[in-house]
Amino acid sequence: MDLELGNKSVIVTGGASNIGRAITLAFAREGANITLADLDVDQGEKVAAQAMELGAAAVEVVKTDVTDMTQVQTMVNVAIEKFGGIDVLVNNVGWDDLMFFMDTTPDFWEKIIKINFVGMLNCTHTVLGHMVKTGGSIVSISSDASRQGEPREAVYGGMKAGINSFMKTIAKENGRYGVRCNVVCPGVTVPQDDEEVGDGSMWADRNAMFTEEQFAKIAASLPLKKVGRPRDLANAVLFMASNAAAGHVTGQVLSVSGGYSMIG
Repeated sequence: MDLELGNKSVIVTGGASNIGRAITLAFAREGANITLADLDVDQGEKVAAQAMELGAAAVEVVKTDVTDMTQVQTMVNVAIEKFGGIDVLVNNVGWDDLMFFMDTTPDFWEKIIKINFVGMLNCTHTVLGHMVKTGGSIVSISSDASRQGEPREAVYGGMKAGINSFMKTIAKENGRYGVRCNVVCPGVTVPQDDEEVGDGSMWADRNAMFTEEQFAKIAASLPLKKVGRPRDLANAVLFMASNAAAGHVTGQVLSVSGGYSMIG
């Protein structure tokens, strides 16, 4: 099926590592014009080169801290000037450090809130100012921790639950302008090799997240008996972004987690 994403202008935040990298490369295979927004420019340039080899129409790497509204506005302006507008925004940036809530501090909460929620607000608000004139699709990456509740992810899960609710509201407010807003929720999604992450990624040291034994236990607990890979999430994002495939889908929260959460 032709997803009709060729030559579309797509912004992917956090597009240099893990899930974001896979999303960037997936849009590249569709021939999109991609604005890769990331703090890790070196890793971003590597991904941009791979994206061009895979068929991207063009890739622009813009160093962006999504928690800084001024930087977000600059990045969005670059995308518009380079590609003539914005058809798709993928709010992918996320970060966590696994620990029980009573071991966390207010400084930690603030970091989690700013990276996972405020950054998404900044990007969505800035892009919507343009999309209400032209239509478009916004896909935000949440987490199945938002749907189940997961030990050692209390604040992170709370922020991701906020994304789910926020995106439903934005979908209702902006559907009249031809803007679709949806959410994709990963479960545990593991990069397959070191090439898939930059030094600043939370997965730079995968053993800091889970041991190999824990990965095996997680896989065994899932109905599909395997952990997720970045490409799994990228395929779901392509579907949600595509008007050809999902043109009548908005305000939805899709779990891509091997069956970890089954919401009836």
